[in-house]
Amino acid sequence: MNENKKLSIDMLSQATSVKAQGVGSVYIEQTRLIEELGKDDFTVYHNKHSHKYDLYHVHSVNPQYYELMKSKKNISICFVHFLPDTLEGSIRLPKLAFRIFKKYVTSFYKAAKEIVVVNPAFIPDLVKFGIKKENITYIPNFVSKEDFYKVSEEKKKEFRTKYQIPADKFVVLGVGQVQTRKGILDFIDISKRNPDMYFIWAGGFSFGNITEGYSQLKKEVETKRANLKFLGIRERKEMQEIYNASDCFLLPSYNELFPMALLENCNIGNPYVVRDLDLYKDILIGDYPKAKDNEEFSLILRKIKDDSEYFKKTSALSQEMAMKYSRENVYLMWKNYYQRIYQKYHGIVRKKK
Repeated sequence: MNENKKLSIDMLSQATSVKAQGVGSVYIEQTRLIEELGKDDFTVYHNKHSHKYDLYHVHSVNPQYYELMKSKKNISICFVHFLPDTLEGSIRLPKLAFRIFKKYVTSFYKAAKEIVVVNPAFIPDLVKFGIKKENITYIPNFVSKEDFYKVSEEKKKEFRTKYQIPADKFVVLGVGQVQTRKGILDFIDISKRNPDMYFIWAGGFSFGNITEGYSQLKKEVETKRANLKFLGIRERKEMQEIYNASDCFLLPSYNELFPMALLENCNIGNPYVVRDLDLYKDILIGDYPKAKDNEEFSLILRKIKDDSEYFKKTSALSQEMAMKYSRENVYLMWKNYYQRIYQKYHGIVRKKK
């Protein structure tokens, strides 16, 4: 391979067609990263569907990408943001339709020449699908400091006024689609256990009434509570303000890959608390705050609120996370990856052409 060759990449995605989902945020961040930091190494195109580019990076599992990705002429990379089983608790479909969709997703991943995962914990599951381990690479998510950053106390007060959040309360923030698997019912229960704190949830029903448990969740969201507010789906710029208006980030989700919301919070520097899941062990840093149930979540939140030293310690963990997953570090991973994959297949693909 000519080391000076500028590679062309067709980025294929429909992830931004549904508002307020992590896959869309990853697509925006990742493509902008390559366009800005990699402008001397790569030329980026979007949804061209043409057999003339060096690499094809598929970000979403839309059918229109299947044949292009499967073609022996193309070097195709599939970015895995979810596994078929993680769809349970997210969307409600007839059982047969759900089984067919899960089979389709598995087939879609197997069609790609290479796979990228955002969490190494999911590599064994992909291997079980029949994907070779040597064709799977781990590259983490990241969030730009230009979009998410800490503001002054004065600005924080302004944001609380803007979103009608009490100025004198310890504010706990949850972010994500309103789904059962996101732990939304636990979030509500934790708010009931801590009436002296104020809880806000940013996110809504991105998939409408096919959301799993939609009727119950909609009723819960519409119920007025003294210390809990649902802000609904918000634009990216607003999310920067909402993170800064809060004091702590709570992620009670039962299933994640590498939550973008967690990284966005870490860029602000607020402490975070997650559910005690094995999938976090490979991506989070140090003795991070984690809980097995709502009682433990409450105890940790109280400690963060009342113990200033513990608040500083957990805030430092967030800042360390932001540094580890900086855009510069992650860009180098992508640069090396794209060049390696091109070199790996270039001779084979050229002969077939």
